[in-house]
Amino acid sequence: MRFLIISHVPHKLYEKQFFGYAPYVREMNIWLKYVDKLEVVAPLSLKTLEVIDLNYEHKFIKFNRIPALAFLSFKSIFFSLLKLPGIFITIFKAMRQADHIHLRCPGNIGLLGCLVQLCFPSKPKTAKYAGNWDPKAKQPVSYKLQKWILSQPFLTRNMQVLVYGAWPHQSKNIKPFFTATFKDSEKTPVTLRDYTEALQMLFVGSLVAGKRPLYAIQIVEGLIKSGITVRLDLFGDGVLRPELEAYVKENGLEPWVVFHGNQDKDVIKTHYKTAHFLILASQSEGWPKAVAEAMFFGCIPIATSVSCVPYMLGDGTKGILIDTDLQAAITQITAALQDAMGLKQMSELASHWSQQYTLDVFEDAIKKLLE
Repeated sequence: MRFLIISHVPHKLYEKQFFGYAPYVREMNIWLKYVDKLEVVAPLSLKTLEVIDLNYEHKFIKFNRIPALAFLSFKSIFFSLLKLPGIFITIFKAMRQADHIHLRCPGNIGLLGCLVQLCFPSKPKTAKYAGNWDPKAKQPVSYKLQKWILSQPFLTRNMQVLVYGAWPHQSKNIKPFFTATFKDSEKTPVTLRDYTEALQMLFVGSLVAGKRPLYAIQIVEGLIKSGITVRLDLFGDGVLRPELEAYVKENGLEPWVVFHGNQDKDVIKTHYKTAHFLILASQSEGWPKAVAEAMFFGCIPIATSVSCVPYMLGDGTKGILIDTDLQAAITQITAALQDAMGLKQMSELASHWSQQYTLDVFEDAIKKLLE
């Protein structure tokens, strides 16, 4: 099988191997166990490798470089429009040679893939919509257009669309799906935490506006002012890091808020096993892997009600759903901390639920999609 990936993810070339964002590549490497040849159509970055990058594990890889697209300013729109014909031709040629077409959405390149695939109705196809599939979510027009195309069986013949969460009134080609990080062999009994003493909280994700890392810091700041002993460890990097470090310093939070940058998943896994809570107050999500990963080891998520998060947290039985208002969120968390026994039960329920979604189960699901 000649397997084609159309993706907006920036890739990097190092020692004749292609690297990309580790969670995405780690997932794709499972698909690649069952294909003979791989072709990737995606942008190629000249940036140096980072800890967060991982290489494809396949012997036969053809990489088709295309330019990245941006529509954030008049200048970027102008140059992106000039690039469109060449990108269309590259994607069309790659799809014509492929045995199976796999689209990564949402994104500008994914949208082009959605359009070009109309020319190949008989070819087997899958699309992974890694964003928020909630029909009521406020999203850019390009995202809504991708969702509309993918939801039309007439336009997406022979395509299975993988989305996060089970949503009502969906077309027959929409398939509720999940993602995973840990194996069956990594399942462990939940480590009992003491919720009456010093608390450890985690933030795991990019330090960008959409993930709202400042909100997580301000929650911890509010809890400290309320007399609660708590420490926040932030894992991840991004454009907001200097601003966040300045905020921590200016407000005297350095003893309680620590930046670790990007770290290997095994380092973060060690913290998941002992931390009491994970804070993720994102503005939008698909299937937030950090939430599922934390739950796997009984670390209770504190998260906003976006996308399928309420489903993952059992509407508050497996985690704490917080308000977008800061003071309201601090009040909700403080109230939850009064019930130590309830938190222990929540930790166990979270672990039991998350440990159903292992890499072994994920791989079986992928095999069925490719058969």
